[in-house]
Amino acid sequence: MKKRWLLVPVLLLSVPVLAFQAGLFPVFGALPTTEDQQRFSSSRAYNPEIGEFQNRRAELVASMQEEMEILPMLREWFKERPDGQPAVPLPERKPDMQQFMAPGSDTRIIWFGHSTFLVNMADTIILVDPVFGDTAAPVNFTAKRFQPPVLPLEDLPPVDIILISHDHYDHLEAQSVRFFSDKATSFIVPLGVGGHLRRWGVSAERITELDWWQSHDTDGLQFTATPAQHFSGRDGINNNQTLWASWVVASTNSRVFFSGDSGYDTHFADIGERLGPFDLALLENGQYDQSWPYVHMLPAETIQAFRDVKARRLMPVHWGMFELAFHTWYEPVSAVSLLAEQNGIELVTPVLGELITLDESLDTLPWWESLIEAPGP
Repeated sequence: MKKRWLLVPVLLLSVPVLAFQAGLFPVFGALPTTEDQQRFSSSRAYNPEIGEFQNRRAELVASMQEEMEILPMLREWFKERPDGQPAVPLPERKPDMQQFMAPGSDTRIIWFGHSTFLVNMADTIILVDPVFGDTAAPVNFTAKRFQPPVLPLEDLPPVDIILISHDHYDHLEAQSVRFFSDKATSFIVPLGVGGHLRRWGVSAERITELDWWQSHDTDGLQFTATPAQHFSGRDGINNNQTLWASWVVASTNSRVFFSGDSGYDTHFADIGERLGPFDLALLENGQYDQSWPYVHMLPAETIQAFRDVKARRLMPVHWGMFELAFHTWYEPVSAVSLLAEQNGIELVTPVLGELITLDESLDTLPWWESLIEAPGP
């Protein structure tokens, strides 16, 4: 009888795996094919013996995940936290799309919250990590966004390129990808992420997959996939089947670095030495916790990463739209703002939808301060 009961958890775990393999849940995306895995074998980040991508220090994330206590974390996750979400809507501006789209050599950026932003660089329109749906999860009852996007997908200008950092739900959303499946938009992604896109209707000829340190030139821009310290996976079981990356986007007039999701490691200094300096670094600063220190940076590490990559200005991202950790919604930006002031770093903190132009003075304001004590409706 005991042996029969032991089969129960095995069977329960096998259901989502088999359903994924059978393609019953398109939101999960697609696992790499045998041909994909053979293609990955040339990557220094891929371990063909276990069929997974790995960080420079492969043991860190694995040991961290083994040490996590699931039940206490689940209790904490479902506990109601004061200020986990803003009590009132965050301030926003309707983007000035006429100014954003005006011809010019400068680089313009509009932040949509978390790690979604729209870029006009050298008259090429780039959309980064688009998540426009209601949740950053495969189900609609958790990880809900704080408020609707400042623009719906239908109101965006024609997007030339979509850039993806990795396949987690708060960076890669099936709904948003499907919107572009019948458009002329191209996708530039880390190794393996193209399988998800094809599953959602994007034709293979519109997808460019890159390994760390590989570059792709198009429309007068150079996109370089650079290392990050993170992990991947969409079903909770088949982890690290696709690569995660940070990105350098460069034109003849400006250079921008986007960290994607990453814990702190030596790769930031490597990127700064090889590809820096940068006019702007968009660095993750949010959804961190002492329980997962190797996959998301604490604010002091964000400051150090900024110094490492040799950037002129720091724009914190990965906050301001989803509650994916146990800190308050404003802690990440409050903490990094104080550290930036102490270290003489120019911090860029636009409100949602605000247009920033890199060759201009960026006198953004600490707008979150007035909301910290804001009463609920």
